[in-house]
Amino acid sequence: MTAIAVLGSTHMDLVAYTSRAPGRGETVTGRAFLTVPGGKGANQAVAAARAGGEVVMIGAVGTDAYGPLLRANLEDAGVGTGLLRTVDGPSGTAHIVVEDGGSHAMVVVPGANATLTAIGPDERAAVAAAGLLLLQLELPLGVVTEAARGARSMGVRTILTPSPARPLPDALLDAVDLLVPSEHEAAALCGHDDPHAAAHLLLRRVPEVVITLGPKGCLYAARGGEAVLFPAPEVTAVDTTGAGDTFVGTLAVALAEGRAVPEALAWASAAAALSVQRPGASTSMPYRGEIDAA
Repeated sequence: MTAIAVLGSTHMDLVAYTSRAPGRGETVTGRAFLTVPGGKGANQAVAAARAGGEVVMIGAVGTDAYGPLLRANLEDAGVGTGLLRTVDGPSGTAHIVVEDGGSHAMVVVPGANATLTAIGPDERAAVAAAGLLLLQLELPLGVVTEAARGARSMGVRTILTPSPARPLPDALLDAVDLLVPSEHEAAALCGHDDPHAAAHLLLRRVPEVVITLGPKGCLYAARGGEAVLFPAPEVTAVDTTGAGDTFVGTLAVALAEGRAVPEALAWASAAAALSVQRPGASTSMPYRGEIDAA
């Protein structure tokens, strides 16, 4: 199995389904509600574990009722939780509205995730033992940067999902091997809406970029080569929540296994396509056998 470390967030997703999201000052009636374990870090950990990776989660949950549920969800997926801290106070939550057609919007309340401001010797040892480190931006930026720089010093490959989008310091990007933004995040990072132009600009700061384009697929670019568009499978989306995390977690396993980039991207795209056909985030993520059969 492929060892992957994930430093990231855990949230309980509170998901309301409705025909359309409310406008400012407006109330709409929903048709369903789900409480689903999530968080970008936890989602990527679950996706990687279901895809066949040996995954350890570095993060924090609270002492509220959600904390044990978030931990159990990771353990049920086969993710190691020995480095998942329990801290006083509430766990993180994400308040999500999903429209008919699958598009969504959310508000994230960090909770326990905000307490993770530094990593210790055990966390550094877990990163050193991994073949790859997954990072996102739902933890304090300082600890994300610390982890990326530590991984670089130990020769561990790092993949960063720059979400939620924000200006990123050179100290972080200098330690990132592969950046995986959505097209909206890429535009926010470089100020250009065209994905090809955005990829060109982002390659000034990182050696490889994959820009996810939703149903249009993804754009891969590396320094010294031409950008290549990889189409996504055509499916009917039910809920796009967690699709990007499914893509990244599965891609990490494929790359850590040594697969060529085109094969790795096709495999990750197949996993994401399966996930959007099911409700929820972590609950929608496919297993390795499903991805292979897609």
